Amino acid sequence: MNPQENSELLAALMRQEELLKQLVASINKPKLGLHSEAGSCKIYCNRHNGSLWYTLNNSEASAITQTALTGYLKELKFEKCERRGKEVYKLLITIQADRTYILESGHETHFAKSVLAAIATLTPQQLYSPITLQPTPGTTDESVLFCRVWVGSELVMASYNEQTEWREVSKQALAVTKAANETAF
Repeated sequence: MNPQENSELLAALMRQEELLKQLVASINKPKLGLHSEAGSCKIYCNRHNGSLWYTLNNSEASAITQTALTGYLKELKFEKCERRGKEVYKLLITIQADRTYILESGHETHFAKSVLAAIATLTPQQLYSPITLQPTPGTTDESVLFCRVWVGSELVMASYNEQTEWREVSKQALAVTKAANETAF
């Protein structure tokens, strides 16, 4: 390439970078005006209240009728908390969409394992695009809930069994998510 072509290419790349910055800024802009979506929305992912997932309003379960959630995966983390008088560990999945959604699931549930196994197979670059989480009921056990993970229109196929090293799978899923969110635009 000659100096003129290098200069034109550099100028085009700088314009593209500026457009990407503007796009990210517009995505992260809060809603203005009146609305009912202040703060984050916590979603409980289990089949305890007659649905696949639900929210709580004043300790009252409210079923979510939508069958999937699409947004940007911002964080995966494990948290120790108390439920029904017992200390338990939960997987918290933060998704940025029209608002921030925090999905909570027991850390040893099939829902959590499905998400962790799928995310662990992805690259940080794949997480630059929105993902879709789709709760899926077990067919033989009424209490089991799985989660399908989609990147675009592609279902992420990730299997697991009793020999799966969950500590390693979890570390990989957390690392991929963190790497995807540390990249500056």
